Amino acid sequence: MKKTICLALFFLSISAYCQDSYKNFQDALKANDTTKQLQILTQWEKSNAKDPELYTSYYNYYFSKSRQEVVSIDKENKGKESLKLVDSTGNVAGYMGSSIVYDTYFLKKAFESIDKGISKFPNRLDMRFGKIYGLGLNKDYEAFTKEIIKTIEQSGKNNNKWLWTLNKPVEDPENFMLGNIQSYVEQLYNTGNDNLLKNIKQISETVLKYNPKHVESLSNISIFYIINKEYDKSLQYSLKAHQINPSDAIVLGNIAYTYKEKGDKANAIKFYELTLEHGDESAKQQAQRALDKLK
Repeated sequence: MKKTICLALFFLSISAYCQDSYKNFQDALKANDTTKQLQILTQWEKSNAKDPELYTSYYNYYFSKSRQEVVSIDKENKGKESLKLVDSTGNVAGYMGSSIVYDTYFLKKAFESIDKGISKFPNRLDMRFGKIYGLGLNKDYEAFTKEIIKTIEQSGKNNNKWLWTLNKPVEDPENFMLGNIQSYVEQLYNTGNDNLLKNIKQISETVLKYNPKHVESLSNISIFYIINKEYDKSLQYSLKAHQINPSDAIVLGNIAYTYKEKGDKANAIKFYELTLEHGDESAKQQAQRALDKLK
């Protein structure tokens, strides 16, 4: 009995120490005190290398170290924050601005740290999203896509029983995960790079493997086929999405547009009118303009 009590007290003391280390590191991170951060991490690792927060903290340390602001002078204005430089004659000599770059050494260390954490604690969704966020900032969209797909596949293994910081269970985990995945898809789409459309399709197909009624993913794939002018394939996905959610204005608008491009005037009018019924003000205006041309 005495031995059991001693062990319980020992584990409680470790837990308290780890929480203190996490809090102290967060304070040092906010203060941008990298020397203090490294001191905390080194001692923390010696005391309890099995603490999941240690790996997220190492990731934040190295990622923060990798981030550098570079000042440049250009002939053209490349951003709203640029400072116009004028020569002695009053003519514009150039524009001074800054951009963020990432040191490859520290960035590599950051991703190595979070990869160790993910390997040891595969159900920590904050680790996975943290890595995805970092890859997105670096515009490494192939690795970004692969990490998203790995996360979706893990959701199938753990039945969406996700944990967050300090091992707290994620509330409404499936919708939380899918909502963030869709925001990553939008991030890819907003780059305007058509070469990344296949990445969107891959992510959406993986989501549908585990969530076959996910309307957003069905819609994503339908848009992929619209852009590639494969209208019959697009309708396979958009009509299925419409069956699941008949009032989704984005789906309705895409179906209407697809029928218009196919030359099916009657169905185009039908779905534009449904868009008028269910869409927001912007969707209604677009639908009305299309109807005015069709009728």
